Amino acid sequence: MSVERRMAITLPAGPRLADTVERLLWAEDNGFADAWFSDSGAPDSLTQVAAVAHHTTNIRIGVAVTPVYTRTPAVLAATANVLGQALPGRFVMGLGSSSQTIMGQWNGISLDKPVTRVKETALMVRAMLAGEKSAFDGETLRSRGYRQAPIDQPPPLYLAALRPKMIEMAAEVGDGVIFNLWPKSALPKMIEHVAIGAARAGKDPATVEIVNRAMVLVTDDKAEARDRFRAMFAPYYATPVYNAFLAWAGHADAASTISEGWAEKDRAKTGGAISDALIDEIAVIGSAEEVRARILEDTKGGVHTHIIAPMAMSDDEVMRTYDAFTADHFSFGAA
Repeated sequence: MSVERRMAITLPAGPRLADTVERLLWAEDNGFADAWFSDSGAPDSLTQVAAVAHHTTNIRIGVAVTPVYTRTPAVLAATANVLGQALPGRFVMGLGSSSQTIMGQWNGISLDKPVTRVKETALMVRAMLAGEKSAFDGETLRSRGYRQAPIDQPPPLYLAALRPKMIEMAAEVGDGVIFNLWPKSALPKMIEHVAIGAARAGKDPATVEIVNRAMVLVTDDKAEARDRFRAMFAPYYATPVYNAFLAWAGHADAASTISEGWAEKDRAKTGGAISDALIDEIAVIGSAEEVRARILEDTKGGVHTHIIAPMAMSDDEVMRTYDAFTADHFSFGAA
């Protein structure tokens, strides 16, 4: 069975829960199938999912992604138990390793053995959601004697991935794979590694949902939007996780210059390493027609669910960008 194609908004809509509820209801009314929370700090996304669930009727809600280092598997399973009951069949638990900045600097946690840690967390959480008594001794985690009552519709576990080992593990162990901030030239080989991982588990790769958070802006000023992307995301590509990914994706020179510029505290050098051409590979910038065409291109490349993340500086920019993808203005057609 092929995976449904879906359009999604990004949440939260800001620090106020009321604004997130308003955005969520707008998305339901305008034909968005999904809403996916980011999860890096306040307001806490898993708590927000619980807080907004009763406001919704049909939209699927996911988290892309909760770091596996900041919560134990038992805590994640207990939380997913509640959210699965609040949104039966409509909640997706996204798990990932996060980055050195969020783990190391914000939380004081070492980002050790990320592939193994994500895999072991996913295996333990799934077993706990099924009501199994824990008896796990892994490389990075252990648990004995924990058991929780199973629920009728335990939420699926989607795993975030960038490079081959994590992508293959995510497709093998997870129910779906979550991508982020990739140059479009890298998508074919990322999809190849999904197929490798799926095959290890005896899955049809076509049944593994690929979710992507796309950085999008509907605008007439592409030059300003590119400069905005540089300011927003050069620090991402300076972190070891994303820097290594950028090099693997075919942009080793840019990755090296970004790393050097960051170490030298030279913002111009760091941001300048991200060329206009590279930004156009990663970000989705342009008129409503242009951004819709790029999303359709990514769909043909293998992405099933597109989380639209507006690179916006105002509410008007946010809504102009989302409006390009309402049910009245966008459909996947034969993509």
